[in-house]
Amino acid sequence: MLIHINENNLYAEYHNNFENRPTIVFLHDSLGCVELWRDFPRRIATLCQCNILIYDRLGYGKSDPMQTYIRPVNYLEQEADVLNLLLENLNIENAILFGHSDGGSIALIAVSKYPNRIKMVICEAAHIFVEEITLNGIREAAEAYQNTNLPQRLQKYHGNKTETIFKAWTETWLRNDFRNWNIEHFLPKIKSPLLFIQGEKDEYGTLDQVEKTITATSGKAEKYIIPNTGHTPHKETPEIAIEKIVAFITAYN
Repeated sequence: MLIHINENNLYAEYHNNFENRPTIVFLHDSLGCVELWRDFPRRIATLCQCNILIYDRLGYGKSDPMQTYIRPVNYLEQEADVLNLLLENLNIENAILFGHSDGGSIALIAVSKYPNRIKMVICEAAHIFVEEITLNGIREAAEAYQNTNLPQRLQKYHGNKTETIFKAWTETWLRNDFRNWNIEHFLPKIKSPLLFIQGEKDEYGTLDQVEKTITATSGKAEKYIIPNTGHTPHKETPEIAIEKIVAFITAYN
């Protein structure tokens, strides 16, 4: 379906199959979309008997395009506000957020700002501040975009919006004024159960992101570090990630 939010149409898939059960909302990364989740959401929903909402943020996948690739420093907080409007539109009052990378940062901000609507958060490879390893990873991605078939691979999912979303990611994070971006001040307001999953060999962030997050939150928070795994555990080690996610959700529902 297309949902009208802030004068834009966002593409969403909402599977509301389990009455009186939570809805797991999947928040993609900086180059992701609904289609790139593959069967991961459905598998978790079936095992947990939860509903699922998956959507493309503005500019991605089947949603409307961005008007410009230039983003404000607080663009992730703005996305958390859009998420809240989306949940309001669908009358979802018991959301569980699962966010990867940028989506994980959005999830942390959203549960801090809208705790009455969001009951639990699972973030995977989220960022709460800028690290040099992150910037190096983005520089390498920018080089790959120029010298490999990465643009063509992304165009399969984002079409003619590909150039804009790629520049929105790389040029925003590499700007001088983004170096001081930090969302640690949101963390003490998080009282909902929180699980932080990260690959031990994440090429975009160190374990400081994990430790500082779970230390700063006010509720039950735990970490799950997966050995020999990089930035996308749900793709690299899906069975391990799913087992932990399902156990965590089941423990609180």
